[in-house]
Amino acid sequence: MAEALTTTPVVVAGPAAALEMAGRDLGWSNWVLVDQQRVDAFAEATGDRQWIHVDPARAADGPYGVTVAHGFLTLSLSPLFMADLVAFEGFRMGVNYGVERVRFPAPVPVGGRVRGGARIASVREISGGVHIETVLTVEVEGQRKPACVATMVSRRYV
Repeated sequence: MAEALTTTPVVVAGPAAALEMAGRDLGWSNWVLVDQQRVDAFAEATGDRQWIHVDPARAADGPYGVTVAHGFLTLSLSPLFMADLVAFEGFRMGVNYGVERVRFPAPVPVGGRVRGGARIASVREISGGVHIETVLTVEVEGQRKPACVATMVSRRYV
């Protein structure tokens, strides 16, 4: 569960404002705890029940000494992070269009806290809206290497 909101989302009011966002750094989201309950729920939803994620006793003797979150769980938190950073107004809907590149340089240990930092890499007009590419970096509190770096692609329609 996220802590109380400590960031103020940037408001993007319509396509013209979105086009002006290219190159803008959005800062960092609030911290989110990645606990065993969240990891177990993700394992159940995806069918990925590998011991390194769901068996704390076995993971204690594994390479990280604790269970670790699935990489795709870390990536799936992107809407939560982005909601802390940006609020789109004047659009009827937004859709995930894809991910250009995803890397998981470091694990997220269960019990760790993560947050997302974002930069709007590019924005272009499309029929009925805008196409936005955002570079998202997920960091783990107290770790030097990021847990995830991804170029997220979304579309907003008016």
